[in-house]
Amino acid sequence: MRQPSAAGVGLALALLSAVTFATSGTFARSLIDDGWSAEAVVIARVGVAALVLTTPAVLVLRGRWSVLRRNLASIGVFGLLGVALAQACFFNAVRYLPVGVALLLEYLGIILVVGWMWLAQGQRPRRLTVAGSVAALAGLVFVLDLTGAGRLDPVGVLWGLGAAVGLAGYFVLAGRADAALPSVVMASGGMAAGAGVLLLLGLVGGLPLRATFDTVQFAGQQTSWLVPIAGLALVAAVVAYLAGIAAVRVLGSRLASFVGLSEVLFAVLIAWLLLGELPTVGQLLGGALIVAGVALVRLDELRAPIESAQPKAPEPTFA
Repeated sequence: MRQPSAAGVGLALALLSAVTFATSGTFARSLIDDGWSAEAVVIARVGVAALVLTTPAVLVLRGRWSVLRRNLASIGVFGLLGVALAQACFFNAVRYLPVGVALLLEYLGIILVVGWMWLAQGQRPRRLTVAGSVAALAGLVFVLDLTGAGRLDPVGVLWGLGAAVGLAGYFVLAGRADAALPSVVMASGGMAAGAGVLLLLGLVGGLPLRATFDTVQFAGQQTSWLVPIAGLALVAAVVAYLAGIAAVRVLGSRLASFVGLSEVLFAVLIAWLLLGELPTVGQLLGGALIVAGVALVRLDELRAPIESAQPKAPEPTFA
């Protein structure tokens, strides 16, 4: 059984990852409304973040380059699924669907994680995990307030389901990573790979790449386009991915993925603070259901840790 202190650190990292990821929609919306394509937003976000993390990644790998070489394939797949696919599909889904519907479709990836670990690893979900799944997803419905949504555009639904696959890949691949591979290296390498793939597809005409460099509307104020880019890269990418990968390594893929559901609640709170959108009674009820769902999954993990076979190792420092 995991030590309580380690579990507490893992939970704090997962919540930090969730709240920083939750800022991405607010930052990206200002750019997309100003004419940026979703793919260009993703490239700017993860490309800048990868550059920021290059130096600490190189420092932490001193004398251990063999670790990087044997993990190049897994880093590349992580960048393709957990970074490029998840983000590009989600931002494209927002073009056709209400943000709430797009988020709900993306978070179907949580169910895919449970299903993957059941089918591929024989980790059959037990009653508490099933109950937590139902409670958390029911909470999402309330938090996202979907009652006013009209007929769903099938193109947007397909983009949202693509984002769900990418999100599931993010949690599963982060949880199966080599314990000797530092989180900062996996994050930096994955984001560089994701940005590279999207940029290459854009250059050959496979994806639209549009960007403008005027002032944008952000949080009710006119500001430079550099402000949301900095927020996306430093807050919603560097901090979010580092904390998220580290959390998965402590908590395991399934529990970390359920804690990640709180990203939606944080997104509602951020919209309240920056856009003046007050949460409704139904959204507050949804938040309570999400917390209850996470608590049930956590209790299930403590009673019989199902991912104990995954190797765990202390994270190396930058020193």
